[in-house]
Amino acid sequence: MNFKKIGFIGLGLIGGSIALKLKELYPTANIIATSHGQSTISNAYKMGIISNQKKLDIKDFSDCDFIYLCAPVENNIEYLSQLKEVISPNCIITDVGSTKTKIHKRVQELGLEANFIGGHPMTGSEKTGIAYANPIFLENAYYIITPTEQTKKEQLDDYIQMVSSFGSIPLVLDYIQHDRATAAISHLPHMIAFSLTNFIASIDDSNETMKTIAAGSFRDMTRVAASSPAMWESIAATNKEQISILMDEYISMFQDLKEHIQNYDKDHLLHFFEEAKNYRDSLNLPGKQVKRLVHEIYLDLNDEAGGIATIATIMAFKNINIKNIGIINNREFEEGVLRIEFYEEHAKEKALKLLKERNYVIHER
Repeated sequence: MNFKKIGFIGLGLIGGSIALKLKELYPTANIIATSHGQSTISNAYKMGIISNQKKLDIKDFSDCDFIYLCAPVENNIEYLSQLKEVISPNCIITDVGSTKTKIHKRVQELGLEANFIGGHPMTGSEKTGIAYANPIFLENAYYIITPTEQTKKEQLDDYIQMVSSFGSIPLVLDYIQHDRATAAISHLPHMIAFSLTNFIASIDDSNETMKTIAAGSFRDMTRVAASSPAMWESIAATNKEQISILMDEYISMFQDLKEHIQNYDKDHLLHFFEEAKNYRDSLNLPGKQVKRLVHEIYLDLNDEAGGIATIATIMAFKNINIKNIGIINNREFEEGVLRIEFYEEHAKEKALKLLKERNYVIHER
């Protein structure tokens, strides 16, 4: 693909990461952006991502070859009406929203189907903002593409090629299929995490005993509850039908589980837990549609000053980037006290070799 000018409306964590990657792939392309806050634009300019120092008007995007909508979903939908009046006939508009039905229907109403291809990079973090943007953020992540009925084959092929160049895994879906799938594997888990976190907060005692002894199971399940409240309010608003349907189905299953616990149906419970374990374990197995996206190791670490610093130094000395590192204070269901996550599989393998050579006890999951 030959880009001369690329526009971004909204430039947070995801938009910023894509812009950084595009800058790396297409160094001669002129990348411009506007955002709700001037500080975001100023920071992006200082980082060398964009060419403009000030917020822009929609008319400034009239000569863009490609425009990314990276604001909350509801805002992206509003921008479509404004862009319709200014874009060139060959301009492609895409988005990075995690819900698709509402924006696709608006595209249809505006007659923009020939200019729109939906996109959803399935990566994220509880961190938000341009300061946390990183081009590596897109690597090894599924990037769902939702074309319209008027998307030309060559346009779709170009989009798939671009996504692949990010290091992402392109997956083409119908927008309705996308919304049910993401509601199941992303939106519903977030709703569970938010509600579980608030539930524990509401029943904890005055000494915050539950908060103090919170183990790996609670921390793992509620990590995503630290995500942007504004973003998730928007997701709930734009995919409420699919989320509500799945919440009803989940509540029904949860109620059924409760009854089997109350009646102590041993065989049913054992089978239920075994099925869950087998499915969860299968997420890490190689297969046609399965690729390991989390590259992590656990290792035993003596309780002594400088232990973590020593490991970090070993990694840094060999130019191994660490995505996340943390102590598991309660070892419930965990093997090893220190968890290290890497951006790439080869970095994990290199780290494993180094740490084993230094006689660290390593556990892989």
